[in-house]
Amino acid sequence: MRQTPHSNILAGWREWVRLPGIDVPWIKAKLDTGAQTSSLHAFDSEEFKREGSDWVRFTVRPWQESEEDGVVVELPVHDRRRVRSSNGIVQERLVVRMNLVLIGHEVDAEVTLNNRDQMGFRMLIGREALQQGFVVDSGRSFVGERPPRAIRRRNSGEEAAAVATGES
Repeated sequence: MRQTPHSNILAGWREWVRLPGIDVPWIKAKLDTGAQTSSLHAFDSEEFKREGSDWVRFTVRPWQESEEDGVVVELPVHDRRRVRSSNGIVQERLVVRMNLVLIGHEVDAEVTLNNRDQMGFRMLIGREALQQGFVVDSGRSFVGERPPRAIRRRNSGEEAAAVATGES
């Protein structure tokens, strides 16, 4: 279900996003007007059939360099696309549909599943999702809602460092 486009919601080049349909309360994302489709870092992807349709099972680990709070997700395969990555390599990727909440507004997005280990963000939000009423200000970050500080610390690895040094 695609909502009516919102009018010019200001967003920074990076934002906290919620993925309510797959039980991921927060994930930090880069907003990329140069990418058509959104992309999500998927661990342990495995295709399977369910009632004659193609499905994919994968794990989302929302925190950089951490396996904590991983969520196993099963979604129907929406499409398969050949995508040129930022380093110029063309690869076929599975595409799923999911709702995401960006700056308090829910949008329907096509999302490719990919290995983003070498990228600074576990999720990238592309033009197809951003065209649903968002304007990206490349000079701003985290314009929208943010998770509590403890969650932000978990994402940055500060929580693990604090525990290791006895500061938690």
